Amino acid sequence: MRKCKICSKRLVGRRDKLFCTVKCKNYYHVNLRRATAMAVKELDIILHRNRSILLEVMGKNKVQYNVQRVVLEKKKFRFKYHTHHHINSNGKTYHYVYDFAWMEFSNDKILIVRKPLTAENQTPDVITKEV
Repeated sequence: MRKCKICSKRLVGRRDKLFCTVKCKNYYHVNLRRATAMAVKELDIILHRNRSILLEVMGKNKVQYNVQRVVLEKKKFRFKYHTHHHINSNGKTYHYVYDFAWMEFSNDKILIVRKPLTAENQTPDVITKEV
């Protein structure tokens, strides 16, 4: 006997039916989207905080900077959260947080690198209009 995922009423009809009514189906999917959105929001807050910490430590004009791991730990940088990673030709892993990357040299040294702007993601200082 098959039952509804929400209210556990007996299902009548198609064999692949999961919900007894449209109301139960909508309830399930609305709550699923809400739970997903909350999880994504929490992760996004952590990633933005990590990026802010890297920007603060590195400054606006530097392209790369060596820092003690303790400095990042004191600012509550969360090392396990990053957007993606890249392994270079030497086998070293760069962990990216949006446009910043960091790499561990040892247990106490971290290299922070700013990803260079490419033609696609550069914003011009002045927008000119051709006549």
